[in-house]
Amino acid sequence: MFAKISSFLQESKQELVRVNWPTRQETIRLTIVVILISLLISFFLGALDFIFTYLLELFLL
Repeated sequence: MFAKISSFLQESKQELVRVNWPTRQETIRLTIVVILISLLISFFLGALDFIFTYLLELFLL
């Protein structure tokens, strides 16, 4: 059992060495892209919520 665990950990370490990790600049750039897209979507959904709330209050109340 311990041999299987040891083998798994060694193989995992070898696999992590072979991974093509992004550079610092790529990571920063892609993080900014994700944040901007998240903000745009949240503003869009907030605007839709505001419009639908306004329309519902206009017709129902």
